[in-house]
Amino acid sequence: MKIKIHHVTKTIKDNMILDDINLEMESGNIYGFVGINGSGKTMLMRMIAGLIRPTEGTVSVDGKELHKEISFPPDMGLIIEKPELLGHLNGLENLKLLAGIKKKVTEGQMKGFLEQFGLDPNDKRPLRKYSLGMKQKIGIIQAIMEDPQLLIMDEPFNALDEGTVEMLRNLFIEYKQQGKLIIMTSHHSEDIELLCDETVYMQDGKIKKKTLKDVEIQRDA
Repeated sequence: MKIKIHHVTKTIKDNMILDDINLEMESGNIYGFVGINGSGKTMLMRMIAGLIRPTEGTVSVDGKELHKEISFPPDMGLIIEKPELLGHLNGLENLKLLAGIKKKVTEGQMKGFLEQFGLDPNDKRPLRKYSLGMKQKIGIIQAIMEDPQLLIMDEPFNALDEGTVEMLRNLFIEYKQQGKLIIMTSHHSEDIELLCDETVYMQDGKIKKKTLKDVEIQRDA
């Protein structure tokens, strides 16, 4: 899979949210977006996911333009900000509801993911009574359970315990080795340094620089 962002600009009520973004990303790599709140990184992830349209420019996936030839990237798993799930259903019920759309994953597989993330598949409590970390785990599971080729993960390590953080890092490395494309953010520099093949630093809606591991490959004038 190859994603190409070409001269993308996004304005909302005359406010420049993204300013002339140019970026290419390919399968078999993990890309990290770094920047303070309001830098544009989450908006850029929304743009890549097809959730918003650019004011100018194009986003294409394998040569097909979003909102013109396709509506969303095919075969995508997604977490943007806090996972939006149904509070009156338990974790497994939420997963089953989402899995019912494509019917690609069995109930047994869903229970296996819950156990892998340290959750009880038989927990009958509604999601609204889950801790923040438990809700985050359900959000991650819904993103990965159908084995997508593209993962867009906004702060996936938020509120996770140390053991789950380590397990998820290893999963991401495994997915990269399988040839998946992963786009992520994290407020923890260690996550970015350990996992990302390329890091994109954003400020005021612009890409200020990109680094390939520890080597700077671009800086705006």
